[in-house]
Amino acid sequence: MRSRYSAYVLGLRDYLLATWHPDTCPAALDMDDSPDTRWLGLDVKRHVDAGDGTALVEFVARYKVGGAPAVRMHEISRFECRDGIWLYVDGEFPGKAR
Repeated sequence: MRSRYSAYVLGLRDYLLATWHPDTCPAALDMDDSPDTRWLGLDVKRHVDAGDGTALVEFVARYKVGGAPAVRMHEISRFECRDGIWLYVDGEFPGKAR
């Protein structure tokens, strides 16, 4: 999870796509390339290894674009380990309407 956060901070699209599960990976990744985007931090709240090659990671990431208020992104992400590499499957956003 931390490596994917770092990839977002550094704008490393190829790394993000390479660490995305093939069943859910988008064809392209729309990232905010604005030079005014400033990542403010990552707080990993919990990590649950299910022991079957899957895991959950709950985190809060914060960022700011220009002079706008900071954005707080709270997600519970699912990961699957394939050939020793953890791949992002998908995530849920607690507190958001579905």
